[in-house]
Amino acid sequence: MFDVFGSVRGLLKLDQVNIDNNVFRLHYKGTVILLIAFSLLVTSRQYIGDPIDCIVDEIPLNVMDTYCWIYSTFTVPDRFGIIGRDVVQQGVASHVEGTDKVKYHKYYQWVCFALFFQAILFYVPRYLWKTWESGRLKMLVLDLNCPIVTDSSRTERSKLLVDYFKTNLHTQNLYAYRFFFCEILNFVNVVGQIYFMDYFLDGEFSTYGRDVVRFTEMEPEEREDPMARVFPKVTKCTFHKYGASGTVQKFDGLCVLPLNIVNEKIYVFLWFWFIILSVISGLSLLYRLAVVLLPKLRLMILRARSRISSQNEIQTISNRFQIGDWFVLYQLGKNIDPLVFKQLITDLATRFEGKESV
Repeated sequence: MFDVFGSVRGLLKLDQVNIDNNVFRLHYKGTVILLIAFSLLVTSRQYIGDPIDCIVDEIPLNVMDTYCWIYSTFTVPDRFGIIGRDVVQQGVASHVEGTDKVKYHKYYQWVCFALFFQAILFYVPRYLWKTWESGRLKMLVLDLNCPIVTDSSRTERSKLLVDYFKTNLHTQNLYAYRFFFCEILNFVNVVGQIYFMDYFLDGEFSTYGRDVVRFTEMEPEEREDPMARVFPKVTKCTFHKYGASGTVQKFDGLCVLPLNIVNEKIYVFLWFWFIILSVISGLSLLYRLAVVLLPKLRLMILRARSRISSQNEIQTISNRFQIGDWFVLYQLGKNIDPLVFKQLITDLATRFEGKESV
């Protein structure tokens, strides 16, 4: 297992300078790691075995396995019931071509690629933000996040930060709005991916987790496993070939899909994860909207970030700062020592108190 998931260890390292927030990290760290790990898992044959094994008379097994893997297998949706009483396996029964409806399961070949593609999409907002941010916050931190900083260095670097805010006052709104746009992009992405997986699984994903929860609450004799409907472990496959006289012969095969044992668990987890993540992201956007529209809320948040600072000093700064200036200052507060941040607040307030309104 270490060999399988060792390749994603690099994503777990913590950044020295935090340029986003916890909700943002749930998208580009938490979700990306999960999706890549799941993608690796479904391709690891040492834990799953062959992804498909088919049984049919007169056809070499390796030929049948390859054929059914490429051209997909199918089940009969009307042949679901209690295994051992109504049916041999869910959806596996005799059927009449052209009369009975059949459902082809083509997506299991593409699960690993779909998961990896989704991981890339979840990283896109992070990539955009890193490109637009261009290391600005790391430059402003000036090693003030180090545990040991001399008094002279602290004073000198605090003065540089005060000069920066004075010089760039009211010019940093675009910086903040780009971050807010990436937050919106995160929300749009996670909601869009729910619809994408629903399309990928032929409309089954939207209610998949709810159906599984309902299934676990039912009496054992009344259960009809929804996971067997979406990810069947046993399916049918029809192979055609010419006979000795040139007549088309049909061979009806039975295929076992061990890979779907993993797939069904992955998508149950992803259903809950994506629902929770979309709710958290939606609430985060409401919070962000309130921050943009309510200056008093920004004042309260800044006070919470620097509780040891003077309330009057924070009030003085908030009166002069626009949303972009406030956002950069708040991000700095998350990355530097609280005592250094207090000194920065004091120096900024002192600089503004003796000047005319900008």
